Amino acid sequence: MNNYLETNINTPIGITCIKGSNDGIISISVIEDGIVSVNHPKELQLAVDQLGEYFLGERTIFTFPIIPEGTPFQQEVWKALRNIPYGTTTSYLELSRTLGDEKAIRAVASANGKNPLWIVIPCHRVIGKDGSLTGYAGGLWRKRWLLEHENPPFQQSLF
Repeated sequence: MNNYLETNINTPIGITCIKGSNDGIISISVIEDGIVSVNHPKELQLAVDQLGEYFLGERTIFTFPIIPEGTPFQQEVWKALRNIPYGTTTSYLELSRTLGDEKAIRAVASANGKNPLWIVIPCHRVIGKDGSLTGYAGGLWRKRWLLEHENPPFQQSLF
């Protein structure tokens, strides 16, 4: 078992724990209880910086290396999730079709729910085929926040 470094950062939707090593980031997750780190390991600093830029609205793509652990099928689903463009959504059915088997919708949803890299592998961009917000490990209010952050509602000018 590898010993991974970790650090906690404050975000607009809660404290986020980043775990990784020199090889890359293994997980990013929201935690309910935790203390924000004062200093971040240098191996995790790029992820800390890029997540900060994301929340400031200055970044739409992450470039730090990731090394999520999962089954070959989960890896395939997570790769497909990374192809969902910033500011857009897809349905579980469409994602299943993209992967070549629309009957695998439950397996795709399960793999989506086991995503270890919150935001970077954008599972929040997957919604119900009717447009509903369905299942999100971090809570539906966070999913809504992330989707609105990436695609803010159009505000018409009053003048």
